[in-house]
Amino acid sequence: MFSLIPELGIDLGTANILVYQRGRGIVLNEPSVVAINQTTKKVLAVGEEARLMLGRTPGNIVAIRPMSEGVIADYTTTTRMLEHLIRKVVGRKRLFKPRVLVCVPSGVTDVERRAVKQAAKEAGAGEAYTIEEPMAAAIGAGLPIASPGGNMVVDIGGGTSDIAVISLDGIVISQSLRVGGNRMDEVIIRHIRANHNLWVGDRSAEEIKMKIGSAYPMETEMTMPVRGRDLVAGLPRTITVASEEIREALSEPVTQIVEKVRAVLEQTPPELSADIIERGVWLTGGGALLRGLDKLLSAATDIPVYVAEDPLSCVATGTGRALEELEAIRQSDARQVVSG
Repeated sequence: MFSLIPELGIDLGTANILVYQRGRGIVLNEPSVVAINQTTKKVLAVGEEARLMLGRTPGNIVAIRPMSEGVIADYTTTTRMLEHLIRKVVGRKRLFKPRVLVCVPSGVTDVERRAVKQAAKEAGAGEAYTIEEPMAAAIGAGLPIASPGGNMVVDIGGGTSDIAVISLDGIVISQSLRVGGNRMDEVIIRHIRANHNLWVGDRSAEEIKMKIGSAYPMETEMTMPVRGRDLVAGLPRTITVASEEIREALSEPVTQIVEKVRAVLEQTPPELSADIIERGVWLTGGGALLRGLDKLLSAATDIPVYVAEDPLSCVATGTGRALEELEAIRQSDARQVVSG
């Protein structure tokens, strides 16, 4: 049924924000970056325009990421970012304030959950509710979560990795690890600084991860040129890095994710474990695109591991589809407020 009230599903990620509008699909995909003039406190740019300013702004302008490890680190800036993005999707002048469903990590505290809902309301939402990321990811990946069988999803975002076993529309067991794509970028920066005396930025580290990063040995290893600032001479310099050394650098966060997946499997009831062996483990989120991660997880668990069809948008798509079950989510949110 058509509703006059806009309904939005928001994947409020550490690295990117995706907005799904009911009836239209994903209508916005922007980096979670805000550029602010520190003198006037005015927001100059949000999203991709602000991301291009990272590390390139004059002294009075700062480009920041207000989300950290999946939760709000800078409340005021997050609210202004959400206000800008909601206005961009539904327009400045509107008769009805939108209903908003925001996804949060499975390990989020009650205080962090309330902060997300409050920020959404201050940004212009009439009603605001939350859904846990692994549940949204499972819906977006098309898993049969309503059936009485175990479905396991591993959602690797920018700030967190959420692992959950879902059955009968509920999360049976879940764990959240504050390790994701951003941590992978950090270890690449550390590795290049320690081994090559070269300083590279976040954008360069992400590019290295995407082009030659891997979690499992590749059939054909690769190399790429990397530009940065020499820490000794202080001048620009170009080096060549190999996929083998980047894989070694990534082993720390990747191993943490693998160990957390094994820990969740060890706590899973045997009946659901049998279902997971049959159905496999599903990877979603940007981290799912790391080469060979599915092979590594499969080798570590002896269970088939699959990458969702569109892992980057799974959570946003699932959050949007969950808008159709808003009454059940409203009741679930109310119970969490009472228990919290």
